[in-house]
Amino acid sequence: MSPLPSLVTIAALLLYFVLILNVGRARYKYQIMPPQVSGNPDFERVLRVQENTLEHIIIFLPALWLFSYFVSPLWASVLGAAWIVGRALYAIGYYQAPEKRFPGFGLSMLATLTLLLGGLVGVILPMVKTWF
Repeated sequence: MSPLPSLVTIAALLLYFVLILNVGRARYKYQIMPPQVSGNPDFERVLRVQENTLEHIIIFLPALWLFSYFVSPLWASVLGAAWIVGRALYAIGYYQAPEKRFPGFGLSMLATLTLLLGGLVGVILPMVKTWF
């Protein structure tokens, strides 16, 4: 099996780790001490980026690996790289202003949906072929 999906997985996890660090830095910068999670809109956007990425990585990683196994490791990696770029753009945009998050969000959602639906087709198609 190709190591590319593994590299994409590591890159996605490193991106998420950076987002976690950004929350810590923002806590210090804006003086939002745990367990507080609100009080400054700039901090709240940094926290929301981290939380939203966690919500999405739960779907992204299994979809990446299912697509890789049942369809193509190369194309899974390309789509996975697009997801990472999308999440980075989402973070950069959202840090600036909420309305700037949409291009990155759209790119990462498109990559996730493609991986998920492609993986589904890759799982079902061989089953259908054996039935008929």
